[in-house]
Amino acid sequence: MNRTVLFLSLAGGLALTALVLGLPQLSQPPKPPSPVLVAPPVPTPPSPPSVTATHGSLTMTSRLSHPYIPTGTSELFATVDLTGAEVPGAKRSPVNLALVIDRSGSMSGYKLAQAKQAARHLVSLLRDEDRLAIVHYGSDVKSLPSLQATPGNRERMLQYIDGIWDEGGTNIGAGLSAGRFQLTSAQGAYSVNRLILMSDGQPTEGVTDDAGLTQQARELRAAGITLSAIGVGTDFNEDLMQAFAEYGAGAYGFLEDAGQLATLFQKDLQQATTSVARDVTLTFTLPPGTSLGEVLGYRASQSGNVVSVTLPDFSAGQLERVVVRLNVTDDVVGRTVRVTDLKLAYTDLIRSVGVENGASLSAVVTDRREEVLARQDKEATVYAARARSAVNMQKAAEALRGGRKDEAKGYLQQNQALFHEASAVAGAAAVAPDMAEQQATMDEYDGADSEEESRAAVKKSKVRALKSFGKLGSTY
Repeated sequence: MNRTVLFLSLAGGLALTALVLGLPQLSQPPKPPSPVLVAPPVPTPPSPPSVTATHGSLTMTSRLSHPYIPTGTSELFATVDLTGAEVPGAKRSPVNLALVIDRSGSMSGYKLAQAKQAARHLVSLLRDEDRLAIVHYGSDVKSLPSLQATPGNRERMLQYIDGIWDEGGTNIGAGLSAGRFQLTSAQGAYSVNRLILMSDGQPTEGVTDDAGLTQQARELRAAGITLSAIGVGTDFNEDLMQAFAEYGAGAYGFLEDAGQLATLFQKDLQQATTSVARDVTLTFTLPPGTSLGEVLGYRASQSGNVVSVTLPDFSAGQLERVVVRLNVTDDVVGRTVRVTDLKLAYTDLIRSVGVENGASLSAVVTDRREEVLARQDKEATVYAARARSAVNMQKAAEALRGGRKDEAKGYLQQNQALFHEASAVAGAAAVAPDMAEQQATMDEYDGADSEEESRAAVKKSKVRALKSFGKLGSTY
């Protein structure tokens, strides 16, 4: 056998062996490996948007500060904005009004003169279909009975106002009782019944304890009467007057200068005549895994897993905000967790019917810290920072009242740190007004060298705290 034949025989044998054993054939390139199929990544679900519910005269918009939460237990804030419907071109509602004016000795001179001028201005704003009772109190109480505001009766009201004089102590309880009595004479014919209380001092006669007086406010509200409270000067009890407004579902105002009374009387009349909702209650139902931290700035009650917050009456366009701190626990990455269910119930004054709106807020559990931070809601973060700062503002006011100015300023410095943290999420521009307000308050505290200046600074701080909590339309 020659060499050529031998070589061909060997090559043929190797090819046969390769076919039998599955080895790569010498004359062909290796077979490429089968491709590995990789599933495309599952897109991360978007952050839950703010939830808006509109059915009736109030719009409810809710959101979470952290739509994405880490495993374990985390703290987050739910914010709920409630807005009264605008009613363009609508005829304003007729009102049944009682104006209750403090004429105690401390009102002597300028303050009483301005209160009487403001009352005259209020009379000039009334229409024929409105009613007004005028009550003034010192140690005793005197009243002009409720009258329809016809031209002749308006003249009678002006003459009565001219005859008010300063005298005696401060019997706020008797003033409230007289105002309520006057309103009840025509209450059934009006959908809006409102009492405006003005005082410059502490209750000194009649019912003087806070519990007894706030009970009167509760009874007014239960009777369908809204109570607004306006404090003048620096000597009145701002906590009591705020409680009147809160329990009475009305508004609270502080005036250092009585010369602005006419503006506040007019504003409260505007709210009354454009009322769109009353008997407003917001409830949070907490599912397993969620617990209540606190409702910031509002009186709340809890029964089991249901938290109820009572809100003021609403006028057209009025905005109120509720901020709630919640604790949520879950360990399953990727799971969507129901954080809270919301229910808003009220009487719609536009349609004269009861209305209920609902919404649910949820968050997604993640093990990526960067995702928690990236998905943080900017607006809810700023709202929560404001509500938290309001707690410190109240503490600062009390410290200043007690003469502890350095401690008071320390609380304001804590607020500056809160807003600095919020700016990292929402941007410096979003909290610039808040930072400026903290600095302005700090300057007021520095300049409060007299007792009078300190009392004024305390009251201004508490008004700012109310607005930071979210009581935007019900704080003048």
